[in-house]
Amino acid sequence: MYRCKKCEEGVLWSRVPRDTCPDRPCSKYEFLYKEYKRVKPLSLQEVREKFIGFLRSKGHGVVDPYPVLARWRNDLYLTIASIIVFQPAVTEGIVDPPYNPLVIIQPSIRLSDIDNVGLTFGRHLTSFEMGGMHAFNKPGRFIYWVEGILDNTIEFFNKEIGIDLDDLVFKEGWWEGGGNAGPAPEVLVDGMELATLVHMMYKVVDGKYVENPVLVVDCGYGIERIAWFTQKTPTGFHAIYGRLINEYKDVLGVEEPPYDVLKKAVYMLSDREIEGIREYERALREHGFGDHIDEFVKVIYLYSVLDHARTMSLMLSDGVVPSNTGEGYLARLVIRRLLRNLVRLGVEPARLTDVVQELLDRQIKYWKNDYIYGKFEAHRDYIMDVAAVETAKFIDAVSRGIDIVDKLLKKRKSLGLDDLITIYDSHGIPPEFVAERAREHGVEVSIPGDFYSKIAQRHSSPGVLVKEKEHEFPSDVVEWASRFPGTVRVFHMDPYLTSVEARVLGVRDRYLVLDRTVMYPWAGGQDHDTGFIEVAGRRYAVEYVGKVGNVIIHVLKEPVEIAEGTVVNVSIDWYRRYRLMKHHTATHVVLAAARRVLGDHVWQAGAEKTVEKARLDITHHKSLTPEELRRIEDLANKLIEDRINLRFHEMGKFEAESKYGLRIYQGGAVYSPILRIVEIPGWDAQACFGTHVHNTSEIGGVKIVNAERIQDGVVRLEFIASTRLVDHIRSLEGEIDEALAVMGARQGDLASAVRKMSREHAEVSKLLEEYRARLADTLVSQGVAGKTSICGVDVTYVELPVRDEKLLRQVLEELSLKQGILTVIDAGETLEIAVKPEKASEKNIDLRKTAARLSAKGAKGGGKPDHVALRKTSALSREDVISELENTLCTQ
Repeated sequence: MYRCKKCEEGVLWSRVPRDTCPDRPCSKYEFLYKEYKRVKPLSLQEVREKFIGFLRSKGHGVVDPYPVLARWRNDLYLTIASIIVFQPAVTEGIVDPPYNPLVIIQPSIRLSDIDNVGLTFGRHLTSFEMGGMHAFNKPGRFIYWVEGILDNTIEFFNKEIGIDLDDLVFKEGWWEGGGNAGPAPEVLVDGMELATLVHMMYKVVDGKYVENPVLVVDCGYGIERIAWFTQKTPTGFHAIYGRLINEYKDVLGVEEPPYDVLKKAVYMLSDREIEGIREYERALREHGFGDHIDEFVKVIYLYSVLDHARTMSLMLSDGVVPSNTGEGYLARLVIRRLLRNLVRLGVEPARLTDVVQELLDRQIKYWKNDYIYGKFEAHRDYIMDVAAVETAKFIDAVSRGIDIVDKLLKKRKSLGLDDLITIYDSHGIPPEFVAERAREHGVEVSIPGDFYSKIAQRHSSPGVLVKEKEHEFPSDVVEWASRFPGTVRVFHMDPYLTSVEARVLGVRDRYLVLDRTVMYPWAGGQDHDTGFIEVAGRRYAVEYVGKVGNVIIHVLKEPVEIAEGTVVNVSIDWYRRYRLMKHHTATHVVLAAARRVLGDHVWQAGAEKTVEKARLDITHHKSLTPEELRRIEDLANKLIEDRINLRFHEMGKFEAESKYGLRIYQGGAVYSPILRIVEIPGWDAQACFGTHVHNTSEIGGVKIVNAERIQDGVVRLEFIASTRLVDHIRSLEGEIDEALAVMGARQGDLASAVRKMSREHAEVSKLLEEYRARLADTLVSQGVAGKTSICGVDVTYVELPVRDEKLLRQVLEELSLKQGILTVIDAGETLEIAVKPEKASEKNIDLRKTAARLSAKGAKGGGKPDHVALRKTSALSREDVISELENTLCTQ
């Protein structure tokens, strides 16, 4: 055991004496030049294979990678580590893992160090592969703990990777994340941390450490770092991307420093904490690399572009839709930083879309058939489409940014960090562009080196874990209901059953809890049932049904006194229930159709099923076209006509995820060991609490009645099903009849009546234009004839006989711009005064002064020196206006 004399942090476990820990900032990347007798260069794929193969030989089951979009959790947007796959259900002992112990290669995304990507030449990445070695020790089943962790780790690095035991160092540390914590020794070798061995002993509750019911082995091995270590390339990017670096260099016209210079510089500066490009430039000069500074700056941006392009492709392939909130915000952050770096490399706005799509295309081809990233190919069209849409938005944001910054700098003399964050969050303008524009105003803006990291940290997660969304009851009712056992859900056993006998477990004022019920509670966006409770010849109306955990509460219209243990009859309003069932199943059908038409990125962002209609909010990066809506509607109705039998399953969490994928969590995360799966075979499967029809044909039909983009990245579909289609048709018929009556047409062909009206409107419009032109000529002639000279300026006053905006424009433009006369147009309630801009400049005329004087006489408004518009607030005579014009023109 030793302690580092430099950082004095943590105890070092090493077979040989050491004064410092072999990690930055206490050591350099010694592995870059050190000769290891048994370490052979390994590609990323080979490191994965060795890691999985070794742990499989130790009895670990292999779990395939999960998406980076953490849909199975509602307290996180992105998968930040392999243990996230198993928190909190497995780590808290609620659910058994698929294997115990297990191994997983999990792609993960962390944006907290996004500003360091490129600067540390591979140490930091926005997306990376974590080799997860996990075991879950529960009471009565011990797998392995400290000794097993160390034995596996030492054997893997020594025998599989070829690192001598004298080179292995363990540094004591601590880890927290996802609600858990524990001791976490780091595995260090000659300047590089290769693994972290978390002994997850605690969970964090209200800021305090509480012993976890499961002792969790949470060991994360850096797959990319191990590949870099074995290859000893100048940077980690060379170990990950290989020939792709040269392809990117060709596309962007970038050259790297000479190989030996690059490797030496990376080594020399590897023990320094550098914040930002400017600091890196200074450090390069200090170490004698001044001749290569431009090359180094460009490759930093190049490496960052490589990283961000892969992360962008990974996020989009797993279904993230860029937006201004949630995981969509984080995706847009990565995309815009990628675009910003391309601009830094000299890519002009006109070429930006083509260049970013070319880079993404090469990334997709490079990773074809890869274990982790091979899925890029299947999502190529979506990736390319999003790239085009987001690039256009980026260019627009930067273009608008000039005016935004200019206006801001008129109000204040400086811009701070909060201003930069607000400008980025509200308008999407990178701080570098803000600083450049501010510099033109003589204002220096300081951009912190970790700006994008700060932004990412602010938006990294939704916050508190919410295990189930339910309508709230008063706290005392919740506490009371929680004492009862779970209610038997007869509505799941048979959704067509309309009544059942049940035993009373508890009564509290209007609240009633039974041992079983046929009544569906409000849940999963589906409205609740209504009906009656019958006992001893009396009927009590049920106006609301909700749930607390697994206990269902019936809310009666009036207080009731029924003894516990009494048997009552529970009956529902069947017509209400059946419409809700149809609308709920229709929601699954429409979602499945939307995904087929638009792509796999479509997810449910919200839903509501009522008696009148259903609403489905889906994630999509642009508004839907009429053609796309028609295709979704047609496909949904085809599913209905295909008479598909639904299947209902109850199965374990990991069994369901393995069989159907993570798309089962359309309604959000479900924290339960057993999931109820509603399946439309071949089309859709979801973890769903709702009531459904047994065959799609029962839906009858679906009509989308409204589609709108309700926020960035979310489109709302409203639709009706079954007999509600008849109601909708009747409503449309009523509107048609009303429209025909308004047009004075006979009942029947609306299209013919509209065509006739359109022809008549065109004829009237043409005639009106002729009349307007003749009247304009007359008014212009009168204006020219009636002009007077005021202090050397020709002035005319024209009163419009009718209120006609087009007429006003024609007369004003002809007299002021073409005839060069200062013109007053009196339109009754409004006044407009205009003069040719050149004359206003020549004669030093400022009509805003006239407007200011007229405001005291009953007119309000303003404008430019050559054109003002005013609204009369009281009577204003021609003489009043001319008098104030004289004051303006004669006192210049």
